[in-house]
Amino acid sequence: MAVAALCGAASSFFGPAAGGVVVETVPGELRYQANALPKIGQNTVKVGGPVVGGALVAAIGASWVVAWDAVTFIAAALLCTRLALAPARAKMRTGFVHDLPEGWTDFSSRRWLWVMVLQGSVVVPAWLVGYQMLGPVYGERYLGGAAAWGLVVSFFTGGLILGAATALVWKPARVGVVVCLGTGTTALPLVTMALNLPLLVLGAATCAASTGLSLSMTVWAGLIQERIPKETLSRTLSYSTLGQNLPVPLAYLAAGPVRGAFGVRATLAATAAVIIAAMQLPLLLPQVRALTLTPAEPVDAALAGNLIRPGHAACWYS
Repeated sequence: MAVAALCGAASSFFGPAAGGVVVETVPGELRYQANALPKIGQNTVKVGGPVVGGALVAAIGASWVVAWDAVTFIAAALLCTRLALAPARAKMRTGFVHDLPEGWTDFSSRRWLWVMVLQGSVVVPAWLVGYQMLGPVYGERYLGGAAAWGLVVSFFTGGLILGAATALVWKPARVGVVVCLGTGTTALPLVTMALNLPLLVLGAATCAASTGLSLSMTVWAGLIQERIPKETLSRTLSYSTLGQNLPVPLAYLAAGPVRGAFGVRATLAATAAVIIAAMQLPLLLPQVRALTLTPAEPVDAALAGNLIRPGHAACWYS
């Protein structure tokens, strides 16, 4: 439990910082595509990763596979050290006491931002409880075990690839509407499980959900990077991450007693209802409905070819 808490804290530092690095390393006209491209690679690996991992566990044992997993994280960290950010573009460190209120001021002054983060603080715990926590339980009880649930996970990963590929070729005009509808699709597999529909229907619903989720995350990242100054981007993203993740531990704690009292399918139906309601509320705000991205401009071929220079390695994570 202590190590899990440490990993969670490290991830909370990494996410906002990584969002700021994208702005520092990629020109503005290529930034939207730079948010989509890495996700295609990441999610493609996720398709084959579980298969290869399962085969390795069977061949050499789980301990060795987990050890190798740890080595890959070290390798990724070494790649990150190769990122060269221009000193002139880096903000001088002013200290935690100064940065904390400054980041809050920037975050709270953007109504569209804190409204969408408030939506995330409802959708994220509902999705995690419904899909990640109760999904495997549903798979064991109603689908016959891990093999069937593994198929559902494969559909989910395929949808992530499809959503990232869609974001690569389509730059939507109404970002707020796309993000809200995309997050709302996560209710589809929860509704499907609550109704105990056939496995292939659940797979299709899960694929649709992950497609919408991947698309909305990519589009949202582009909007944030475009609207928020790079000097305050990482600190503003920190508040965004905090707002979305703060209710998650409480949701996990409450999910057990609720499932015990009302059953798995009823709890899944409740999480789906919460997501559907949260999807609609930000759209009542005209400022959210009017959110747009700057139209894409033609990219010079020489500029695109020199994004990553010799001696510089790029490290991307969702």
